[in-house]
Amino acid sequence: MCGFVGFTGTDEQSELVLTAMMNRIIHRGPDMGGQHIVDNVALGFRRLSILDLSEAGAQPMSSDDGKVTIVFNGEIYNFQELRAELEAAGYAFHCNADTEVLVHGYEEWGEDLVNRLRGMYAFVIHDQNKNKLFGARDIFGIKPFYYYQASDGSLLFGSEIKSFLDHPKFEKAVNHDALRPYLTLQFPATEETFFRGVFKLAPAHCFTYDLTTNTMDIKRYWSCDFTDDNSKTFEEYVDECDKVVHESVAAHRIADVKVGSFLSGGVDSSYIAACLMPDTTYSVGFDYKNFNETNYAAELSDKLGIKNVRKMITADEFFDALPDIQYHMDEPQSNLSSVPLYYLAQMASEEVTVVLSGEGADELFAGYEWYEDTPEMRSFKKRVPLGVRRALGSLVQHLPYFKGHNFLTKCAEVPERWYVGQAKVFDPSEVDEVLKPAYDTGKNAAEMCAEYYKQVPNCCELSKKQYLDMNMWLPGDILLKADKMCMAHSLELRVPFLDKKVMEFAEHIPANYRVNEEGCKLVLRHAANRTLPDEWATRKKVGFPVPVKFWLREQKYYDYVKEYFTAPWAADFFDTDALMKLLDDHFEGRALNQRKIYTTLTFLIWYKRFFIDEDKGAEVAA
Repeated sequence: MCGFVGFTGTDEQSELVLTAMMNRIIHRGPDMGGQHIVDNVALGFRRLSILDLSEAGAQPMSSDDGKVTIVFNGEIYNFQELRAELEAAGYAFHCNADTEVLVHGYEEWGEDLVNRLRGMYAFVIHDQNKNKLFGARDIFGIKPFYYYQASDGSLLFGSEIKSFLDHPKFEKAVNHDALRPYLTLQFPATEETFFRGVFKLAPAHCFTYDLTTNTMDIKRYWSCDFTDDNSKTFEEYVDECDKVVHESVAAHRIADVKVGSFLSGGVDSSYIAACLMPDTTYSVGFDYKNFNETNYAAELSDKLGIKNVRKMITADEFFDALPDIQYHMDEPQSNLSSVPLYYLAQMASEEVTVVLSGEGADELFAGYEWYEDTPEMRSFKKRVPLGVRRALGSLVQHLPYFKGHNFLTKCAEVPERWYVGQAKVFDPSEVDEVLKPAYDTGKNAAEMCAEYYKQVPNCCELSKKQYLDMNMWLPGDILLKADKMCMAHSLELRVPFLDKKVMEFAEHIPANYRVNEEGCKLVLRHAANRTLPDEWATRKKVGFPVPVKFWLREQKYYDYVKEYFTAPWAADFFDTDALMKLLDDHFEGRALNQRKIYTTLTFLIWYKRFFIDEDKGAEVAA
């Protein structure tokens, strides 16, 4: 895992600019760096050595004739098979790094290369023969990719937005349309990021950039397909799941450095750790009352004969880390688990270079609570035909809110009307109450979700929810924090559940095998039970419990938030009286506003870091 930067439109200052951009992301690759400045294209790379630790694996890497050059962040897990195929076609290899497979693979297959890859990746190839750039991002969005087209047509691109700050043609400004959906969803959901003009290359997309015309063409090259395959029994699915997961873990453990595992004590990370059997697992909890669940991780590690290293996070550590976390995140993100993940990565990086973790299992195998019906909903669905429930669901949309309104809406099995993913912080009407008009301009959460629901009109309710989360929540929240928090400490995170072969299996599990009256994520839980004790295979999902609602009722942390909420520049975005009411009502016990407070706070911390502190630093440097 590494990081890259690049731009078109080179001049006599290009080497200095490229070096500054590379230095901005040195945390992604502290081992070595390299540059390629040819024909109006500049590519820069920072390397964290994982495979082939020698100089031979350095990037940018070029073809034998020097006409195809790549910068690549990630890992290709089927590189050995692809290499054998390319060697049979006559290509000579000079190192054992997976990067060289991409170079020769592009020479042999062109843009079709992306359809052959199994792995996590973001890359850019400079093709001098065709005077173009070709780039891609992996099918899940595990690795980040950002780009920005300057007013003169030149293109900036890289693994992190912050590297653009050091390019003279980058015009830094806040995207007015990003704040509204963020306040509901807690993550940056818009394709255009919080930095105006900076875009994310979406997962499973690739692009070509014509260096003659300065035009970019983007296309999707893969999409998940939740189509039930009813040809197998439940037990057959469980057997196959166990084989697929074990094989994926084996593929993800390949490295020339030490590999560890994150372990929370839940079924996902426990299953991965039990398959991997690393020397060490790493766990974090909070030094506050009952917010420490690391005992589960320690107990499982003991049963497996594995060393477990743990850390307890204090309230001061939590709040002290927020500015650094939002800087590394590049965009505001208010998932509370980002903080424990930050400290978890910091701790693990002291001993290992690579860790495996359990992200993605809930999206692929249907593990979220929102995917299940309550007992009352199940009873109602059994007694009332779907057609009647659909009619009732449509009717209540035209009536004022009443007790039972949400129940009838959900029982209609039309998630487009209510399901916006795993987080709903501010209701859209509440967003309108706190945002200033200039920033209350973007789409609301439901409007953003509608774009994805339109792509799967014939899927069942469960598959629609999973498809939405695969395309929004997973890359926008889960994988964003996974990459950025680990890379902040030069640690490579690998996620065996988010594997092409695992996906090809999981997407065809029948819906009633994924979720039913027995619970959710059933095939995976039963498969995990082949390796794990019952207590771990059946444990209910809890995530990273964080005691922030209690801390915000302590004067010290109330004052911390108040300083941001009452800052003069906060009034550019928010009705600060409304913000203070949220904070005061929570502090005095009249309401539970911790999620709204924290989501607003993280935006203000992000803004201060990039638009106030960054500018002050530039003035001092000048």
